[in-house]
Amino acid sequence: MTDFVLRQFSFPADYAEAFALWQNAGEGIGISPSDQLDEIEKKCQRDPELFLVAEQGGRIVGTVIGGFDGRRGMIYHLAVDPECRRQGLANRLMDEVELRLRQKGCRKAYLLVKKGNQVARLFYEARDWAGMDFVDLFGKNLV
Repeated sequence: MTDFVLRQFSFPADYAEAFALWQNAGEGIGISPSDQLDEIEKKCQRDPELFLVAEQGGRIVGTVIGGFDGRRGMIYHLAVDPECRRQGLANRLMDEVELRLRQKGCRKAYLLVKKGNQVARLFYEARDWAGMDFVDLFGKNLV
């Protein structure tokens, strides 16, 4: 396995490189207005220790964003550079963010998988995440 360094996202220094990774990670990552610089700054003020990057040779090659509202956790933007896939990096990122969520007292977490993204679905199922067929997801833009 290639050596990767996991560390906390550094705002604003890491933003451009992380955003470029999200744009080029494939169809699984949905870029939205909440990924703009000012919105990511808000995220970093809330729980910065849950926003992780993986570096290889000084270059960001992976990210995961965790969130915790005091009751439930949420996972966003698990992304790995296509050239660095199949080396265990996504698992390392998920292991670390799940550990940090547990350390904060989080008992249950959620994540979203785009419909039709079978690769992501299989990855998360292998990590003991399960689809929730008993709820419907609702959303509303507030701005």
